[in-house]
Amino acid sequence: MNTKVNLAGVTLKNPVMTASGTFGSGAEFAEFVDLNRLGAVVTKGVANVPWEGNPTPRIAETYGGMLNAVGLQNPGIDLFVERDIPFLTKYDTKIIVNVCGRTTEDYCEVVRRLASQPVDLLEINISCPNVEEGGIAFGQNPKSVEAITREVKKYAKQPVIMKLSPNVTDITEMAKAAEAGGADALSLINTITGMKIDIHRRTFALANKTGGLSGPAIHPVAVRMVYQTAQAVNIPIIGMGGILTAEDAIEMILAGATAISVGTANFRNPAVTMEIVEGICDYMEQYGVNDIQELIGAVK
Repeated sequence: MNTKVNLAGVTLKNPVMTASGTFGSGAEFAEFVDLNRLGAVVTKGVANVPWEGNPTPRIAETYGGMLNAVGLQNPGIDLFVERDIPFLTKYDTKIIVNVCGRTTEDYCEVVRRLASQPVDLLEINISCPNVEEGGIAFGQNPKSVEAITREVKKYAKQPVIMKLSPNVTDITEMAKAAEAGGADALSLINTITGMKIDIHRRTFALANKTGGLSGPAIHPVAVRMVYQTAQAVNIPIIGMGGILTAEDAIEMILAGATAISVGTANFRNPAVTMEIVEGICDYMEQYGVNDIQELIGAVK
């Protein structure tokens, strides 16, 4: 039974990876998860300088998921290169580094620094507010999506995955813009903007007022967007958004995802990624599927 998938020229032993921001850089989950069994580990977002993130409270539980407004807190590229990459290279898994920034130059600086590092792919988080464009996220304007993709590609030595925001009118417009800019792959969806109010204190549950909704509540939206995007572009897609079980993962693959990322579910069950790997194998056995390629985009 073959579970290997090809992501922009990089072969993963299986399609299961972690979603950025939900797994640190692997170290805090290593005692619960055998990282060698994962297709890839996607790190928490890293910027050119350390980011403090947003004020607390930053997390709130909701029906079927959670809201977060962590604000991409991270130690910066220097510490990341010194500490996190050496840790991950000890494991037999692919390393995908998530990159964030406030300006195009911020992103390019991180990508330049990673060019000589032993990492396999770069995932560019374009849900960050673009300070040069008055705070609107890079990923909400197709011209910005194409422009930042094109700039990042100039400096990238590894294949580039553009991570798309669902907070747009037409996801396929953003996907095509990223492809036009030279993206090697896409990942979607990032969180959906939401809000929660504490009715007893009559105040916002998050200091930031709004946050990103993730978890099972967004899964049907994510499946729809992955399917639409798979019809619109010719580059591989990493599907994510509310994947809790192997069934959820297979749904994403049938919709057109070459690989999948598991995020919020890690907080509830740290071993969930390994259970999903096993569940995909069980499904393939049950239905006599010899090669996972047979499932990618196979929905009729």
